[in-house]
Amino acid sequence: MVTLSPKALNHILQLMVEGGITPDTHNLRVGVKGGGCSGLSYVMDFDDKIEPTDEVVEADAGLKVVIDRKSVLYLYGTQLTYSDGLNGKGFQWENPNASRTCGCGESFLL
Repeated sequence: MVTLSPKALNHILQLMVEGGITPDTHNLRVGVKGGGCSGLSYVMDFDDKIEPTDEVVEADAGLKVVIDRKSVLYLYGTQLTYSDGLNGKGFQWENPNASRTCGCGESFLL
């Protein structure tokens, strides 16, 4: 399923604190949508709902990662990482299913 690197998890938890929400009330929803320069784009947001068809992954610190049924096929085995180095700052998707990604790493093709 989808995993979070320790650095990504820490940054997500920090964003939750800054937004005034907690893992008790909100989940991290990740998925894919059509678009982007390579065909599919990654999406993520905080959500307070879990639909009956969602897949739920328990991360550390009580955070739940929620994935809609359609996106599970595209994201299986993907790790979400976070970089704060000199070459760029932000979340990065390491998706073993992607055959091609764009330069910014936010869209992909299977």
